[in-house]
Amino acid sequence: MKLFSIKPVYSHRGMPPACPYDSVYRISGRGLLLIFVLTLFCACAKSKEEKPAVKNRPAPVTVAKVLEKTVPVEIRAIGNVESYTTVAVRPRVGGMIVRQFIRDGQEVGKGDLLFNIDSRPLEITLKEAQARLEKDIALLRKAESDLSRYKNLLEKDAVTQEQYDQTQANLNALRASVRLDEAGVENVRLELEYAAVRSPVSGKAGAVLVHEGNIVKANDDRTLVIINQIQPVYVSFSVPEQQLPAVLHAMSETKPRVSVFVSEQDTEPETGELAAVDNTVDKSTGTVRLKGLFANPHKMLWPGQFVRVILKLADIQGAIVVPSQAVQNGIEGQYVFVVKSDSTAEMRTVTAGKVLETETLVEKGLSAGETVVIAGHILLVPGAKVEVKEVRNEK
Repeated sequence: MKLFSIKPVYSHRGMPPACPYDSVYRISGRGLLLIFVLTLFCACAKSKEEKPAVKNRPAPVTVAKVLEKTVPVEIRAIGNVESYTTVAVRPRVGGMIVRQFIRDGQEVGKGDLLFNIDSRPLEITLKEAQARLEKDIALLRKAESDLSRYKNLLEKDAVTQEQYDQTQANLNALRASVRLDEAGVENVRLELEYAAVRSPVSGKAGAVLVHEGNIVKANDDRTLVIINQIQPVYVSFSVPEQQLPAVLHAMSETKPRVSVFVSEQDTEPETGELAAVDNTVDKSTGTVRLKGLFANPHKMLWPGQFVRVILKLADIQGAIVVPSQAVQNGIEGQYVFVVKSDSTAEMRTVTAGKVLETETLVEKGLSAGETVVIAGHILLVPGAKVEVKEVRNEK
């Protein structure tokens, strides 16, 4: 039985071709099927022959050394800058503002003159109080003289005891009047001092809200200007309540250091110390509020500003650290691939601890100096050959 046959096909109306290359050959259906099967068989055989070569090729990987070093225990958060003291300056006496010595955004020192309120009515009141005082002092001296004279007359029975007692009462009343007048004089003098409005703190003034020429009342609700003290300055931030015991433990031993970064590009942080822990936990967020105190020598921290905060609680000595990419998650837990001395990969189960930026602490499973895979895991199986393309943290 023939599997296939080839028959020439003539052109030119059944006549043989002038050239043998002009003939067209027709292959039967069975022949086509046989050629297809043979081609497929050869391709499969070739593929089976090439597979061992692929399997034995080393997997390219990037590795890093397992390091032993001192690692800081830190808490990271977003904080908000708060002024150390905020003062809303208000008038203590009424009158017209006749002089303004401050402008918007000006830096002021403690005791600097900010405003002058018209003091002429107070000066008149002071003169009246001083006159009353002088009058009562004169009456007091007269009463003291009368009491001395009445005492001598009483000894000679020239006056009655009742007259002497009345003179003594007048003297005591005048003494009280003099003290009252003295207090009145001091009060007016104090109001005269209040007419010169001075800064109670050193700091940065905000916008001036009441200007020269306006009339203000004593203890007016209107604020003249707000002054924020920014040297030193607070940075307030919140941490989860689970970290509160560690914070309190660190505070019992020393003042934990707090660092803040104003922007992502900052490399040199502002440093301060943890100054206060709030006495309650926020029920809605489950966090506790902390405050760091900063000297702010360069005035880089401004009230209301948002900053990145790093609170350092302690240092872990001799910690085993690997790049975080080395730690993988599997069905049986976390593992890493260790590159052995014979350039084969060993899958090893580990116990990972804290994650510190790009590094992870390994509590169990690795030793310092070993080599772990940080890129190329997808090509690895236990015992596979590896080819190290790059060592990231090699010194």
